[in-house]
Amino acid sequence: MSLRDASTSSVILPRSEPSESGLAPLDTLRVATYNIHKGVQGLGPARRLEIHNLGLAVEQLDADLICLQEVRKMNRQGERRFARWPEQAQADFLCPEGYTAVYETNAFTRHGEHGNALLSRWPVVRHRHEDMSDHRFEQRGLLHVELTIAGQPVHAIVVHLGLIKGSRVRQVAQLGAFIEREVPKDEPVVVAGDFNDWGARMRAAMNAMGLKDMVGGRNFTYPSRLPLTQLDFVYARHLHPVSLHVPRGRIWGRMSDHLPLVAEFALD
Repeated sequence: MSLRDASTSSVILPRSEPSESGLAPLDTLRVATYNIHKGVQGLGPARRLEIHNLGLAVEQLDADLICLQEVRKMNRQGERRFARWPEQAQADFLCPEGYTAVYETNAFTRHGEHGNALLSRWPVVRHRHEDMSDHRFEQRGLLHVELTIAGQPVHAIVVHLGLIKGSRVRQVAQLGAFIEREVPKDEPVVVAGDFNDWGARMRAAMNAMGLKDMVGGRNFTYPSRLPLTQLDFVYARHLHPVSLHVPRGRIWGRMSDHLPLVAEFALD
């Protein structure tokens, strides 16, 4: 089954490509966020490699910015178990032609490391990483990428927040301090990722920083096979939310425990 055959609601309209100079006309900015669960699904002997299907999925999202969480840089156990394990790091493997991949590690494990990634259709100026770990049992971080989009500076921040509510409260406060310190007040910024935010309780704090998302509808992203809640969010400042979409269908429920979230913003 192809991704396009999975469900009519999974079809996403294509975008025009930017020019080499990055100055192509652009009315809306499409931003996708997707926790890819390290490219592997299932438990025990039933574990299966989904990274190749995820490559097709990322292309179909056809977003200007694709914000990914739980992306493996390397994993020795996976390399031994799966014959088709990619030779490239997952961010580079998933990066569509013409895009730039930016990756930073959040967590070091016994067998490898994983973190956040941004795949950008637009030119990357620079990037940085900040540790957001709130306690020793969860290694978390943010990835900040400065871009030039349609001739103007835009900042993208990819996050994966903690499982404990208190951690998320402190991490959102840290995020706010980071933006205050690193992002000029008059420049657009997008913050996207897996907020682990049951009930959107962090929305008020994000709004207080001037970061808005689109509210309304059943934009549930977790768990992917039977979505019951929205854990993934895309917020923005100096951009106006215009649409929000969650691709659905049987194939999307197989590839990760999360569904992707696709948001579109009008440029100021």
